[in-house]
Amino acid sequence: MENLTEQEIVRRGKLEKYKELGIDPFGQKYDVTHHSIEIKEAYAGKTHEELEALNVNVKVAGRIMFIRKMGKASFFSIQDKMGKIQIYIRKDDVGEDMYNLFKLADIGDIVGIEGVVMVTQTGEITVRCKEYTHLVKALRPLPEKFHGLQDVEERYRRRYLDLIMNEDAKRVAIQRPRIIRAMQEYFDNEGFIEVETPVLQNIQGGATARPFITHHNALDANFYLRIATELHLKRLLVGGLERVYEIGRIFRNEGMDKTHNPEFTTVELYQAYGDLSSMMDLNEGVIRYAANKVIGKTIFKNPFTSIENPEEMTVENGGLIDISKPFRRVTMCELIKEATGVDFKNNNYTLEEATAIAKEHKVPVEPHFTVGHIINAFFEEYCEHTLVQPTFLMGHPIEISPLTKKDPEDPRFVQRFELFIGGKEFANAYTELNDPIDQRERFEEQMKEKAKGNDEANEMDVDFCESLEYGMPPAGGIGIGIDRLIIFLTESTTIRDVILFPQMKTR
Repeated sequence: MENLTEQEIVRRGKLEKYKELGIDPFGQKYDVTHHSIEIKEAYAGKTHEELEALNVNVKVAGRIMFIRKMGKASFFSIQDKMGKIQIYIRKDDVGEDMYNLFKLADIGDIVGIEGVVMVTQTGEITVRCKEYTHLVKALRPLPEKFHGLQDVEERYRRRYLDLIMNEDAKRVAIQRPRIIRAMQEYFDNEGFIEVETPVLQNIQGGATARPFITHHNALDANFYLRIATELHLKRLLVGGLERVYEIGRIFRNEGMDKTHNPEFTTVELYQAYGDLSSMMDLNEGVIRYAANKVIGKTIFKNPFTSIENPEEMTVENGGLIDISKPFRRVTMCELIKEATGVDFKNNNYTLEEATAIAKEHKVPVEPHFTVGHIINAFFEEYCEHTLVQPTFLMGHPIEISPLTKKDPEDPRFVQRFELFIGGKEFANAYTELNDPIDQRERFEEQMKEKAKGNDEANEMDVDFCESLEYGMPPAGGIGIGIDRLIIFLTESTTIRDVILFPQMKTR
C-alpha cells in the first residue's frame, strides 16, 4: 500500500465504523430538491419569525468545507455546484445515533441534509438539519493552500481539486458552455444549420498548421487529426445547405503557451451569398450577444495587459477593452506604413528588395518566403501587439491565404480579415475562393512550399477541387477561436483556465 499520512490512516479507519452502522461509506442515490444559491436568494432578508412561519423544507447535498463542533450542536457548511450554505445540526433535533454519525464526518466528505430554512442571529441563511445522510467518505484531506504559486501546475493537473477549492474555476467552467450555447442561439437565429464533419481526415488542409498524424489500421493508411473544418463545410455549400456552422475540436501539433493548446475549440461558419462585410457583422454581433446574455456587460479586463492594478486599468491605456462600439477596420499595409514607414501597398518590391528591407528592419526571413510572407512578418514584428481594442485587420497577402478570393483591385492581396483583441487573433474570415481553377493553382503553390520544407503547407485536395467544379455559391466564411473568446469574456488570464483538462508536460 502507498505511504499514507496520519490523516489518511484515520479516515480509512472510519470505513469499518460506517459499515458497522450498516452504512455504505461510498453512498447511494439522494434526491436533492434545492441548491445553495437558490435558497439564499429566495429567502435573503427574511426574519427568523418569517422563516419559522413559512416552514420551508429543503433537501440539499454537497461537500463539507467547514465544521465547528460544539458538543450537542454544531455548525458546518456544504458546497454544491452553485456555492456554499451553512448547516445547523442539534443532537435534540436529529437524535443521538444520527448526531454520532455526523461526528464521524471530516472536511471533504459528501453528505445529504434534509431540514428547514432558518436565519442565524448574524443574519446568515442556514438549513436546520432534521435528517443527516452520509453519502461519501473522502479518504484524502482537501489541500489547505491550493492557490499558491507553487501549485499553479497542480491546479491544471488536478482540475477536480481546483473546482472544489477555487470558486473562480467553477465560475468559468459553468460560464463556458453558456457562452457556447449563446453563440449557437445567435447563429441559429440568423438561419444557420449546425453540422458535424470528420475529425480524422486523409488530407491535410483548410488551414496553415502542422498536424497530428495517426494510422488507420483497417485502411492501412495515415490520417490527420483535423487542423480545420473548412473544406468539408464548403462542400456542404456546394450541396445547397447555404448557411452552415460547426463548433468542434481542432488539433494542431504546435507549441503551448498562455493562448495556445494543441487541442482547442473553434466555430467555423459559411454563408452562401455573403462576403467579408457579412462576416464582420456576424463576428461583432455574436460576441456582443454572448457578452450581454451570459456576462451582462460590454467592457472587459484585457486578459493580456501588463497593468497589474485593476484600479489603473482604462480603455484608453488598454487595460480595459470596450466591445460596445463598432470595431476598427484597417489593412495590414496601412499598419506597417504607420509603424515603419515602409509602404508595401504602393511599392511593388521584388523579393530581393523586400528581403533587404526586412534585414534593415531586423525582420526574420525564412528560405521559402515570398514578398507576401515578408509583409506578414513585418506585421507580426511591428503591428500585431498594438491592436488592443477590437480591430478587423484586412488586406492579407495572397501567399498566406491559399483558400481566399483575390482582391479584384490588387491580386497581390485577398479579401480576408482577422479580428484582433488585446493584441491577439480571435477570428479569421474570408470572402471565400470558389473558382476551381484558381483553387487548384493555389494548392499547387502550396505543394511547392511543402517541397521546400514548409510542414504547415496544405496538401492537394483533388475531391475538394472537383466539388468546386459543380459550382459553390459566392460566400463569406469565418473561424472564431472559442477558447480565446472565453478567456476574454470570463476575464481569465490563460487558455488553461478555460479548458477543463489542458495538455500538460509529463511530471
